[in-house]
Amino acid sequence: MKRSTEKLIIALSLAAVIALFALFLKDILIPYVKLEIANDLDGAKELLVSKGVLGFLTVILVEALQMVVVFIPAEFIQISSGMSYPFYIAILLCDAGICLGATIIFLLVRALGFKGDRESKNEERIEKLAASSKKERSAVLLLYFLFIMPLIPFGAICYYGSRTKLKYGRYILTVATGVIPSIVTSNLMGAATKYFIARDLPLPLLILIIVLLAAVLFVCLILFLDKFYFKENDGTPDSPVYSAFFRIAGLLRGRRQRLHTDDGGVKELKGPFVVLCNHGSFYDFYYLKRLLKDANPAYVVNRHIISYPVIRKLAKKAGFISKRLFNVDFTAPRAIFRAVKEGYPVAVFPEGRLSLTGRAYPIVEKSAGFYKKLGVDILVARIEGAYFANPKWRKRFYRTDITVRAERIIKKEEAKALSEEELDRLIDSALYYDESETNEALFPQKDKAKGLENVLYRCIKCGGLYSTKGRGNSLVCESCGAEWHIDEHYRFTEAPGTIANYYDVIKKLELAELEKPDLGLGEIAVDTVIFSEKGRFRTKETGFCRLSKEGLSYRRDTDGFTIPLSMLPALPFSCNEEFEVYHEDRLYYFYPKENRRQVVRWALMVDLMEELKTENRQISQERTACNEKAE
Repeated sequence: MKRSTEKLIIALSLAAVIALFALFLKDILIPYVKLEIANDLDGAKELLVSKGVLGFLTVILVEALQMVVVFIPAEFIQISSGMSYPFYIAILLCDAGICLGATIIFLLVRALGFKGDRESKNEERIEKLAASSKKERSAVLLLYFLFIMPLIPFGAICYYGSRTKLKYGRYILTVATGVIPSIVTSNLMGAATKYFIARDLPLPLLILIIVLLAAVLFVCLILFLDKFYFKENDGTPDSPVYSAFFRIAGLLRGRRQRLHTDDGGVKELKGPFVVLCNHGSFYDFYYLKRLLKDANPAYVVNRHIISYPVIRKLAKKAGFISKRLFNVDFTAPRAIFRAVKEGYPVAVFPEGRLSLTGRAYPIVEKSAGFYKKLGVDILVARIEGAYFANPKWRKRFYRTDITVRAERIIKKEEAKALSEEELDRLIDSALYYDESETNEALFPQKDKAKGLENVLYRCIKCGGLYSTKGRGNSLVCESCGAEWHIDEHYRFTEAPGTIANYYDVIKKLELAELEKPDLGLGEIAVDTVIFSEKGRFRTKETGFCRLSKEGLSYRRDTDGFTIPLSMLPALPFSCNEEFEVYHEDRLYYFYPKENRRQVVRWALMVDLMEELKTENRQISQERTACNEKAE
């Protein structure tokens, strides 16, 4: 069929939908609602009887033709029919209309070669869902899944179904039954709206009914997915859960940033490989996936994030690999080996935490020996622009350009030839970044410093603790009045120039505190939330925390524990909220009762002690090497 003919059919269908729906509103819906408001029930019934077959046909034709047009939502006529007719009649009329529309589409596609919505985004979504696994999926099962999903119009689904090898009988039966949950929900919304108008139903109750109906449809979707759709490729990155997760992430993030990719030879990688990436923002997993395109890596993620029962189950189905942050963990390495053996890439964020200043954190968990044992290529990826778009310390997201590129590809032969120390240095060098130095994007926003005091908590002029405050585009010391203004490139207009450099000055000021027994922190009272290993329960209590050169101690009324510094390479935290540690099979979240800004200072003290420990170890190794050389 010629494209001009297709456009004509769509235009005529659109015109018919508008005309018929306007007729339905004028002659049936509006008069019917007026009679209901006047409590003239007999008059309302007589109106419907007088319209008879004409009213029924109008609903059926509008429902049918809107499917051919595709982009007109079916809910308009479904809700309207629910307001105008008894519930069972409304359902039959809408279902009949959808079946008529599905039949028209089937004939247009099969008999006339009608392309319709084939090049649309809806068609692309369906094709991706259909190809999201390695096994052949039942066309009927996929159609049921699509009808229950609220994101794709019925017409687009029918265009896709008509292009499958399904025979008409099975195709139309699938359509007729698959749309029922959505029709029932829309009709019930219409009936609830009618009672709201005619019977003075309270508005909060109407909203509650609509929310509950939407929840019922969502539950039906989840039950269906869990029973049938999610079983395929269960527990791997080829599962529908994995695909759905990134689709949702795309809906949340896709239009809120301008993402650019530079694959730099990624397409040449064959078989499984390891992806190492910097970590400047929460959505780095989504940005990294856009670089890898068709490759579905198994992501290594913070175990606590996926510890809640429902999330844990979905994460397991998606093939995510859980790991304890900065803690001994034997399950994650086994899971990584298993993923590689099954042919999947594995994605790791070696920093283990979101960047605080836009500069790379030192990698405290060296893994070169592990990567060498895997015996696969290593891709080092770089994400630039994500930190300033949504840093750890600021809640608001700024829309800007974000670039993801392949920074370095280390072939397995090259990795094998290097020593562990050499490979670690190579990875560290490739992963290092400082967004303040490289950023050229413009940020015209007027609240760029909001929340910055949760990172730059100390005045570098007067030394005041917790005296800084982010106001508009300036960081101000409320003690001495010093002020640092942030320009459009997110740099200070005066020394020290960048957020990372300011933080470096704070580190120098804090080095003197390391000589004190309590590191200048003292013992603090905390509200404690304790999570079980698998997130099955949590408990709350109060206690006291203390950090020293021996480690981090926690005491409560009856007992306590100490985590030695040798087992505390870093202290994860959330700005102005809490810091966290693992002890045995529990995860402890500590919320300071006073001045929660201090959590960043506690984390910095742990980082400083780890740096000193690393420096001392390097000096010792150099001395040993010199002695061996002298001998």
